[in-house]
Amino acid sequence: MYEDQTFENILERMLDRVPDYLDKREGSVIYNALAPAAWEFAELYIQIDINNRLVDAETSTGERLTQIASGFGVNRYPATAAQRKGFFYGPNDVLIDIPIGSRYSLNDTTYTATSRIGLGEYVLTAETLGSIGNQDFGNLLPVDFVDGLVLGVLGGILVPGDDEELDEELRTRFFEEVNEQAFGGNVADYRQMIKELDGVSSVKIQPVWQGGGTVKATIMASGYAPPSSTLIAQIQEIVDPVPFAGQGIGLAPIGHTVTIVGVNWMAINISTTLTLTAETTIGQVQQDIEDVIKSYFMVLRQTWENEAPLTIRVAQIESRILSVSGVVDVMNTLLNGSANNLSLTIDQVPQLGTVTLDE
Repeated sequence: MYEDQTFENILERMLDRVPDYLDKREGSVIYNALAPAAWEFAELYIQIDINNRLVDAETSTGERLTQIASGFGVNRYPATAAQRKGFFYGPNDVLIDIPIGSRYSLNDTTYTATSRIGLGEYVLTAETLGSIGNQDFGNLLPVDFVDGLVLGVLGGILVPGDDEELDEELRTRFFEEVNEQAFGGNVADYRQMIKELDGVSSVKIQPVWQGGGTVKATIMASGYAPPSSTLIAQIQEIVDPVPFAGQGIGLAPIGHTVTIVGVNWMAINISTTLTLTAETTIGQVQQDIEDVIKSYFMVLRQTWENEAPLTIRVAQIESRILSVSGVVDVMNTLLNGSANNLSLTIDQVPQLGTVTLDE
């Protein structure tokens, strides 16, 4: 808006207002008197432009974007703590119980035992918020002495940890929620309420799926992966607890019976025939090809909420394989043994299985 309000342009306009019979050359008294003021005006225009951008949801960032969105009831998702399974062994590999509140570390992350699942099996909550708590697996070191403990092992993810919502993610969700009226248990209402719950990245709502008053919500966990049974149970308890289904005890309105399910992996095995450059071997391109296909599958999982059921397209896979350095041509691509595109169900998301490359 103020791109033309530069120091040079402002100073030129100021000097134009001075009579020509006066010395206005660079270094003159008049020039030296006006130049600092022109510089300050240019800085002021820069600040005005920045402030204008900060008050517009389309261009705002950081804390100011948070304030704009929260004014409409759209709050930035905070970082959350991962919940993991932990297994604890005494002598002779026998599972033993540990104190609730005891702490264990793996690499740079510390976990606290927060609840007992069964003998020697506990829920461990990461002390560091965010996706870092999802990353590591392996042997744990006790922060403090635990009597009888020989080995602790960090296992599967129960509830994924989320990083704080990024500006672009918040901006997209802000416009969706402002433009999509959520009210009284409509589809938009369910989508918004469930996506705000910890551990959920995407949700697909199927209204009246078993008759009037029934709702099916299929969720995807943080990181665009299938949720654990623990996360599904937690969301079910919050939205519509099973013993009180339809009674309005949870977030769901009275009279709505809500069933929470999770997406499932669909393994996609791929085989194809390549033409490679003379100096390239299949072994050299194998990992790169697997990486570009995984990237394609991640894009599909990110669009699942709006585009389910998903379709895996042969042309998309071949175009990505062709982008790999050393690949000249690709043909005879099969998805799970078929030369056709592969359509998934609404509850399925793709996961790369085996990749067989021939030359």
